[in-house]
Amino acid sequence: MKSTIHPTAVVSPGATVGDDARIGPYAIVGERVRLGNNVSIGSHAVIDGDTTLGDDCVVYPHACIGLKSQDLKDTGGGGKLVIGKACTFREFVTINAGTPDGGGVTTIGDRNFLMAYAHIAHDCHVGSNIVMANVATLAGHVTIEDFVGLGGLVAVHQFVKIGTNAFVGGGTMVPMDIAPYLKATHGDNPRAKIIGLNTIGLTRRGFPPATIDSIRKAYRIIWRSKRLLKDAIEEAQAELGDVPEVAYLLDFLRSSERGITR
Repeated sequence: MKSTIHPTAVVSPGATVGDDARIGPYAIVGERVRLGNNVSIGSHAVIDGDTTLGDDCVVYPHACIGLKSQDLKDTGGGGKLVIGKACTFREFVTINAGTPDGGGVTTIGDRNFLMAYAHIAHDCHVGSNIVMANVATLAGHVTIEDFVGLGGLVAVHQFVKIGTNAFVGGGTMVPMDIAPYLKATHGDNPRAKIIGLNTIGLTRRGFPPATIDSIRKAYRIIWRSKRLLKDAIEEAQAELGDVPEVAYLLDFLRSSERGITR
């Protein structure tokens, strides 16, 4: 079907607009933007830069997507933003393109939901089925794996990695990696601390009870035994390493560069 573009919208001649797109009043679509099919762009939203927005994405009013990063070293060297399908970006969401020094591209997967004022900075790599509540913020170079939930006002430090199926409670500062399957929040100070398994999330995702039990046993060895991390990983490997989800958890811990939240 033919796209519907409001007469006050500014769509650059070089932009690619898919079928059945809807572009609202005073929206701006830049020269190098590629919009998929059935994309909806709300009033006053700005989509600019070398940006790809997949099919069925919805951008609410006043969101700014694909603009140059806020990195002071970024001289505007042609960074990219690639967004998958069926993502929703609510009012005033901001997402920055990649930088030449950081790999050149920011990537976002499919079916993500970003609430109002959420921010994804340059060179982040965000998976699929992510929920970022209001004002949740990712600094540059952050990696978020699939099925992660971030509460309102969560702030993630640059270069941090958050593993699949983790959940971080509102108002938490995250300076170090959060391992898969876990739940973190803040205590008396705003820094993240691990408080247990994300049991509700794992159950909703259909993880079998036996698998959840194995992950819980690994959690107790690594986060509750007070062993050195290296020794705890070795013990969990020996006892539970044949469980794929535990093996993935242990590989995540071994590969951490920022350090693990314990």
